[in-house]
Amino acid sequence: MAVSLSKGQGVSLSKAANDLSQITIGLGWDVSEPKRGLFGTLFGAKQEDYDLDAIAFLLGADGTFTAPDDVVFYNEMRHASGAVWLTGDNRTGDGDGDDEQIIVNLDRLPQKYARIVFVVSIYQGRQKNQDFGKVANAFIRAVDGKGKEMARFDISGEAALARHCSLTFAEVVRGGDGWKFNAIGTPHATDRFVDLMQAYVA
Repeated sequence: MAVSLSKGQGVSLSKAANDLSQITIGLGWDVSEPKRGLFGTLFGAKQEDYDLDAIAFLLGADGTFTAPDDVVFYNEMRHASGAVWLTGDNRTGDGDGDDEQIIVNLDRLPQKYARIVFVVSIYQGRQKNQDFGKVANAFIRAVDGKGKEMARFDISGEAALARHCSLTFAEVVRGGDGWKFNAIGTPHATDRFVDLMQAYVA
């Protein structure tokens, strides 16, 4: 059974109980339908789709970037190491289960990388007046190489997310005894993940 985490909690990913040769970081979300009343329903414009993007920052032991291209996102879907990649770019959040997935092959990840931070941002969220306060059923989960869900972190309908267009969702961290999955859940006003990168530049 997967461990359900709250903000700030973490769980060790045990090699004894899980296949950690490869893990899938799955992200999902739905968009809350606004309550417009009868006339709003009849005459109101259709709500524009939310385009949420999953991004991974690959960091060194000191928690900073070792190279400027250590980012996996919609325009650079596979890391140069071949160990981390984005499976696709879902632009609506439609469908059940994971809307976007980032695959991490821990066995192939070069030793110099000790931390991967997972961020989700709403593409053009500021311009379109979209924010995480209007997103429902948002979650991030870690699944092992055999499809077993190991950990899950749910964020849904939190008032603190209103007017925020990106989230530092979670991370995996390399330790002496293996890897750990940490739920972070820190919201940010910006909708540009490049702004968030600055916190990890030495």
